[in-house]
Amino acid sequence: MKGEFLLEIGIEEVPAGYIRPALTSLTELLSRFLSNSLISHGQIDTFATPRRLIIRISDVAERSDSRTFEKTGPPVASAYDALGNPTKAAEGFARSQGLAAEDLIKIQTPKGEVVGVRKVEEGRSTAEVLSQALPGILERIYFPKTMRWMDLDARFVRPIHWIVAIIDGATIPFVFGNVRSGKSSFGHRFVHPGSFPVSSFVELRQELARQGIEIDFNKRSEIIRGKVSEIAGSEGLTPFEDEALLDEVTFLVESPYPIIGSFSEDFLELPASILVTCMKKHQRYFCLQDGQGRIQNRFIAINNTPVKDEDISRRGHQRVLKARLEDARFYFREDRKQPLSSRLDALKGVIFHSKLGTAFEKVERFSNISGKLANMWVPEKAALVERAALLCKCDLETGIVYEFPELQGIIGSYYARLDGESDEIATAIREHYLPTRAGDNLPESLIGAIVSISDRIDTICGCFSVGLVPSGAADPYALRRHALSIIQILIRHDWKVDLRWLIGLALGLVKSKMTRPKDEVEADVFDFFKARFVNFHAGRGFSLDAVEAVVRADFSDVVDARIRLDALAEWQKRDDFESILIGFKRVMNILKTSPSAKLRPELFHEPSELSLHEKLLSVERRCRDAFTRGDYSYALENMAELRTPIDDFFDSVLVMAEDPDIRSNRLALLVQISRLFNVVADFSFIGSTAKNN
Repeated sequence: MKGEFLLEIGIEEVPAGYIRPALTSLTELLSRFLSNSLISHGQIDTFATPRRLIIRISDVAERSDSRTFEKTGPPVASAYDALGNPTKAAEGFARSQGLAAEDLIKIQTPKGEVVGVRKVEEGRSTAEVLSQALPGILERIYFPKTMRWMDLDARFVRPIHWIVAIIDGATIPFVFGNVRSGKSSFGHRFVHPGSFPVSSFVELRQELARQGIEIDFNKRSEIIRGKVSEIAGSEGLTPFEDEALLDEVTFLVESPYPIIGSFSEDFLELPASILVTCMKKHQRYFCLQDGQGRIQNRFIAINNTPVKDEDISRRGHQRVLKARLEDARFYFREDRKQPLSSRLDALKGVIFHSKLGTAFEKVERFSNISGKLANMWVPEKAALVERAALLCKCDLETGIVYEFPELQGIIGSYYARLDGESDEIATAIREHYLPTRAGDNLPESLIGAIVSISDRIDTICGCFSVGLVPSGAADPYALRRHALSIIQILIRHDWKVDLRWLIGLALGLVKSKMTRPKDEVEADVFDFFKARFVNFHAGRGFSLDAVEAVVRADFSDVVDARIRLDALAEWQKRDDFESILIGFKRVMNILKTSPSAKLRPELFHEPSELSLHEKLLSVERRCRDAFTRGDYSYALENMAELRTPIDDFFDSVLVMAEDPDIRSNRLALLVQISRLFNVVADFSFIGSTAKNN
């Protein structure tokens, strides 16, 4: 017989961002436990509000399955004497298993034949198994931070107030902290704070719905979205699209009740970014806009309970927001008393890092890098690039950024426009922080992209030069993200640059701060970029061995490496790719232990070696032009013509001939072939164990 398992953990309000990871963790823990315990089950569903985590599993078996297992003992040779009688070793093992020596069986293992026993472990009641396991499972649920309360040893994200744990309507008894599981849940803490009995998931859901609580977070999200749109539409407005805010608010309320409010039109003098930040980041209000996309002096707040008097609630929201906006307006007006550029000197008092100096020193360094990159890629914009680099950190010394750190770059861009700086410079100030996270947009403008690269390479090289190197999952300075961002920006804008040169340039500028040998740091940073390139592309559909093969051949130019990878990935789709690869690997296998020598065409006398050399010269001429223009696909197609001549060569001649001159010359021919292929990738690595690592 199968039944329903229901677990509800009632807690004090959990931070919104903790809930999804916790549900994922709880699902994985329970699923793994049931599987390991041989307890069959059906679908797993999770639900949550700020005050409750719920998991429901259908069709849970009443008992775990029985299982048969073998316990092995000493080898047969030492378990019996010459007459076939059990030795002390066999008797001792049998006794430890609660059996007589006569009951032992012989079992064949990879290490030989041994004696052993075969036992059957009967299934146990699922309720009994879960009763013992649930306290440990609850304690292992992942939260970024946990706490203890009272004088208890148990840890959880917040103090637990109740636990519902039932299977097929019956309580699963256990204690976690100071809470004993049972069949009583609780309603909304303000509207229906009392308890009510629960015997099934349907019953729990229906009772909570009657109280206005929707436990399905996806449905609750749609309810909030619908109500916000409806209220905004009634005023002729639309809400700003903000899925992150909607998701956060969904996990902040159990019973959403929206109220529209307003603030003085005088505050519309503030930039929209400041208004949005005050409403969204600090109050979790939905901002509203008119048909032209202009922000309005209206907002929608989501209460966690119906209110008796909407006007009182509205005035409360408006009073809190007004205080925020007053602070923002004060800082904004104070900031506008001086131009953004005047704050550059103030960066001398801002510490970037104790080992790397001030923010002013950092700006000096990456401005230098920006200028050199601009002269290389967009010389006509070099002056604009250097100006943007000098201004891009100035807003760190503004009151607005001090109060709202998330606006750095955004407010600097706005102030730059007010100061009369060009749109290109203002855009670059905002974009040089992009991307700010995985999946974020890359800088679109050329100036913003160059400044972003320069800023990030200075950070990476600076941190590595003083020993601030990422380890394991620890990367407090986001160096992995910075390196990956540089790689993506270079590829996005098709900018070719010698990576070693760029690293050397940045390290030269931070030389006075360096605490490690320059050559060592340069090698570490180069390998760091290489690892980011490999991980990024291997995670996006390219085979790991192909990516490794490309960077092993050459990684001096990120864009060139990506072009070669694209060409190789396409070439691997050929029907005869494996045949071509086999021939080339035969070349490489012979060369592993053979010294290279000078090629002497006059020593060729066998038709197959003459034919291979002639074809190689023809292919090399065509490939040389293809390499120059970066057309690796065309080069690889030409290289494929070597397949048959290589096969014929190996079939008809002995490479390791007795005559040392002939042997050396044939090896030299193979070396020349390998050099041609290695321009694109280290083909000897393709098909390696990297696929499985």
